[in-house]
Amino acid sequence: MTAAKRLLPLIACGSILFAVVAVVVGQFDPDPYLDPMNVTVSEYAVSDRGGVTEVAMAVLGIGSLALLAGLRVAGAPVRGLPERLLMVWSGALVVAAVIPTTPIGTDLDLAAQIHRYASVAAFVSLPAAGALLVPRLAGNADWKPVARAVEWVALAGGFGLLAITYVALPGERVMIGLVERLLLGAEVALLAVLAAWLVRLTWRRRTPANRVEALNFPTYHRFIASRS
Repeated sequence: MTAAKRLLPLIACGSILFAVVAVVVGQFDPDPYLDPMNVTVSEYAVSDRGGVTEVAMAVLGIGSLALLAGLRVAGAPVRGLPERLLMVWSGALVVAAVIPTTPIGTDLDLAAQIHRYASVAAFVSLPAAGALLVPRLAGNADWKPVARAVEWVALAGGFGLLAITYVALPGERVMIGLVERLLLGAEVALLAVLAAWLVRLTWRRRTPANRVEALNFPTYHRFIASRS
């Protein structure tokens, strides 16, 4: 594996960490009249004049692409629908970051509608990808140790989707900010589990058995014959 490919897991982990820190920083009082329990992250981002939240979303989207590339390089069982859903998640995050919603209390324009649909696509695609990955990871020797953790965070994301659907429609946005942040927390946790385990698989030290297998076999056998 080339050095560039070995850096992909580190890029993914760094992007996730940066995005989490930046979103938390972006929540610190962009407007004293905004209640984080009842205002979505996107609505906070509109009031964040420094653009920290948008940058965090874009970085997380790009980092998710690095994670997907790293998973493919490492031979993780992501091919097919899980891979496409992860690409939807990544692309939708970047679109939502570039195209903001409208400020609170104003009508939705075309850009805000695009932002909304991109956000919905992101929210739905990642838990779905996690759910599809669970049986694949469980059947893979390298990834089996994290299959249960992926299952739990994917399940949490699924419950989060149900909750935010309720509060956004019949619930009349009651505590929508809190529900959305819990959903995002579950989704970022899913990415973090995959990225952390990918780092371990990619950067773990080669065992003595691995080193023996990596030897040139004719040379190795001549060495053994000379010692006998």
